[in-house]
Amino acid sequence: MATITASDVNKLRQMTGAGMMDCKNALVESEGDIENAIDILRKKGQKLAVKRADRDANQGIVLAKTTEDRKYAAVIMLNCETDFVAKNQEFIDYANKIIELAVATQPANLEALAAMNIDGRSISDGVTDLIGKTGEKMQLAHFEFVEAPLVIAYNHFGNRLAAILGLNKAEANGIDDVGKHVAMQIAAMSPVALDKDDVNAETIAREIEVGKDQARAEGKAEEMLEKIALGKLNKFYKENTLLNQEFINDSKMTVREYLQKADKDLTVTTFRRLQLGV
Repeated sequence: MATITASDVNKLRQMTGAGMMDCKNALVESEGDIENAIDILRKKGQKLAVKRADRDANQGIVLAKTTEDRKYAAVIMLNCETDFVAKNQEFIDYANKIIELAVATQPANLEALAAMNIDGRSISDGVTDLIGKTGEKMQLAHFEFVEAPLVIAYNHFGNRLAAILGLNKAEANGIDDVGKHVAMQIAAMSPVALDKDDVNAETIAREIEVGKDQARAEGKAEEMLEKIALGKLNKFYKENTLLNQEFINDSKMTVREYLQKADKDLTVTTFRRLQLGV
């Protein structure tokens, strides 16, 4: 049996970030072989990932970033189980590496991003490595992106919420401030769609039925229910579609009117919003 020294354990701990006893046990199992011990720790992480698959991982970090030319923006969510781990610097650093890679490579989807390499390991395997170190379930849960003549990224304080959006023009009066304020609107008001025509048919049908049920409960006549429900639907559009929402900085105008104040043709082409726990 190989002799395992405190120096060996510390070396493995420095290389992997795993706990002292985990490192010692891995070295004993590998008979002192550092590389095999690292593999053992990684396998431990994989087992933990499976074991904790049914655990809630609704803490973590949300990060948004744009390319230097500001024509592409991405937002990612890396989940963990506790706020304690979410504030761990290694976890934060890894999330930053993911968003940097996403912006640099512009993958097609979440699966493509998870397969990309950071420090010689796929992101999927890298997350598993972190599971082995922390004992918590983790998941790269979301990746979204937008492309447009000008994109804006907004990271809310605390990195629990972020929004990205695309504008149809790269130049307009005060466009940077306009874009930032609209991104903050998205973060604060959580619109379900860009405009009325972008609300899906299922949501519309549900809102109409809810409107009818509310009117019926209020004792309205059956022949009036459809009309009343459509009125409530219009209110839903005003409250839940971005361009029709009241602008949070000036309730006398809509977001569409705020954009047109900067440039009559300026509008948002698309947006994405990610928030922990939602």
